[in-house]
Amino acid sequence: MAIHLITGAGSGIGAAVAARLAERGDELWLLARDANRATVLRKRYPGANTLIGDLAAPDRLSWALGQQTQPVRLDSLLHIAGVVDLGAIGDLGTKVWNSTLAVNLVAPAELTRLFLPTLRVSQGQVVFVNSTSGLATSAEWGVYSASKSGLKAVADALRAEEHGNGVRVTSVYPSRTATPMQARVHAQEGREYDAAAWIDPESVATAIVTALDLPRDAEITDLTVRPGR
Repeated sequence: MAIHLITGAGSGIGAAVAARLAERGDELWLLARDANRATVLRKRYPGANTLIGDLAAPDRLSWALGQQTQPVRLDSLLHIAGVVDLGAIGDLGTKVWNSTLAVNLVAPAELTRLFLPTLRVSQGQVVFVNSTSGLATSAEWGVYSASKSGLKAVADALRAEEHGNGVRVTSVYPSRTATPMQARVHAQEGREYDAAAWIDPESVATAIVTALDLPRDAEITDLTVRPGR
């Protein structure tokens, strides 16, 4: 039985991955931003463990997690949570920059630092669910893309640093996926949202689980998931 720590398990891709891993009997540790959210997650995934830590406040993660029981073994750390606010560079101030970078970049880096000793012992895997916006950007997407480009750099550096310790590092780059975040993006864009037009979260979950289940003689480093229609 594998043990996984997942952020973003409440909806979208994170929920699809958590459900898939729970169904096959793996042990889940789910990060929640507060106690109420933790209760919701435990009800949704019976038998799952929860940790409370706010990704919007990465400076406090070390203290918060230090007050709680943590997994003694960890086979994977799955960074799936994220936020997005669209807008022109000339219009968005430091509040949006700081909040986006905190959740999408600094918090994943800090969580990885905190759990890396445990991952080294089990020769586990770190999965960063990035975005195709981390590979190329367009107007109004600068802040989000900057956070995801930075996340790619974190993953690439971590892979080079931890290869000798047996820790695998995978970046997954989904294109637009039918999630609550995508619905919010469409609202920001002023467009009608049709979930059927975008990738099903279950398809991205399949890609992530495939990377986790790959035999140890190989490693998926970068995986782009694009619409098939």
